[in-house]
Formats: sequence, structure tokens, C-alpha cells
Amino acid sequence: MPRSSVPFAMIALKTPRELELVEENARIVADILVELALAARPGVSTGELERLAGRLLRAAGAQPAFKGYQGYPAVLCASVNEEIVHGIPSDRRVLAPGDVLSLDLGLVRRGYYADAAVTVGVGEVSPEAARLMEVAQGALREGIKRAKIGVRLSDISHAIGAYVSRRGFFVVREFVGHGIGRELHEDPQIPNFGPPGRGPRLREGMIICLEPMVKTDDLPVRIRPDGWTAVTGSGGLAVHYEEMVAVLPEGPKVLTGWIWEEICRARK
Repeated sequence: MPRSSVPFAMIALKTPRELELVEENARIVADILVELALAARPGVSTGELERLAGRLLRAAGAQPAFKGYQGYPAVLCASVNEEIVHGIPSDRRVLAPGDVLSLDLGLVRRGYYADAAVTVGVGEVSPEAARLMEVAQGALREGIKRAKIGVRLSDISHAIGAYVSRRGFFVVREFVGHGIGRELHEDPQIPNFGPPGRGPRLREGMIICLEPMVKTDDLPVRIRPDGWTAVTGSGGLAVHYEEMVAVLPEGPKVLTGWIWEEICRARK
């Protein structure tokens, strides 16, 4: 996800054919994230998940979107516990029971991008971690419900932030959601906070990535010396979910298909 900056102004609307291609890619990235989540067990390193992600992308005929993007060194972002986003996979980072793991993956195929993220528990997690994940999932649902033609962009932002704050947690302000299509990060930027009733109105053909990042503290985000890994100010837990949503006459369509629900079904 991009860092928060000046709001974008140029929003690309997708044709039905473009929507079809993006949806194909969205399903691929969602399926790979489910496979990665099922592989994320105690004793597995994030480096192993990185290699698995690369193999699955190649098998799908897709290229990684993140590797080399502004210098990022990996295919996958794998962020553990206090790491919010952009955690660089490593064979030295071995998952342990109770860890909270955020997986963020992007791909490009046939000239169009897909990007999604999900947070999962490694084995049984603490009640606080379970609650944090539940709240972030609920906030994402609240944002997606508002992705309708004619709605103001900041109505989505407000819905996400208000849902989180009412439940005693905090959204990350330094990073935002975004549009997607021929580029990984397109207009508009979509913060997870702010007042309602502002910004452009949503139009048919927009494809947006909504991605609440939710944490237990209200301190500024810190970046580790690797220049990428964003962590909470207090060392408390953070989670990250991201779904791709198309704005259509019949309402919002989740192109990535509620990834965490698919993981829950697959784990049973």
C-alpha cells in the first residue's frame, strides 16, 4: 500500500473487459494467499513462504508485483506480530505458536495488477489478537458496504476508522488503500480514517483496494533499519486485511472473494 500523501486526482475507470482481466488476477492472488496461510504453521520460516509464493505465481503464469518495486527485495510481504506491513521474508524468522502473521501479495499478469492481504493466527492466538483480527475484518466489511456508485470516497474511510475506534483499537494513518489496474497503485488514495462526505464520488468501473491496518496503540509507526518493515510504536500487535472491490451498478463486488473466510473453510 502507498504511504499517505496528497490525495490523488486522476481515477481510471475500467471497461467490462478490463474488469474481467483484473478479476481473473484477483482470484489468482486470493487463491495463493489461501495456500500461503495454510502453509503458515509453527516451525515454518517466512523465507519458506516467500519461496512458495514465487512458485505459485510462476505456476499461475503471473509475475510478482512487489519484487523490485521501489527497491523492495522480495515477492511477498510477511509481517509478524508488531510488524504492520512490508515485513521482508527471511529464513531466520521462524513462526511460533501464537504468532499473528500478515501476508500481503501482489502480481501482474496480462498487463493488469492484483493486490491483497490477510492476517492469520499461527496456531491458537491470544484473546487480544483474536479480537484485533475480528475488528479489522468487521471494519473492512463496513468499508466495502459503502463502495457504491455516488458515495463519497471519504465515507469509506470514515466507516472503517469509526468502526475500529468504537471498539478500542486504532487504524494506521501512515499508509492507505488505493486504486488498482494497469498500475499497482492508482488513484484514488483511500485512508482508513477521516470525516465523511468528502472527496470524489464513486463511479461505475472503479476498482479499489480497501485495506484497514489496525493496531493496539495510537503511536506513530516506526520503520526498521531495513528501510521497509513498519512496526507499531509500542511493540503491540497489528493486523492487515486487503480486498479488491469493483464499483458496479448492482453494488460492490469483492473480486478477491473474502480471503479470510476461504482460509477458515479450508482449515476445517
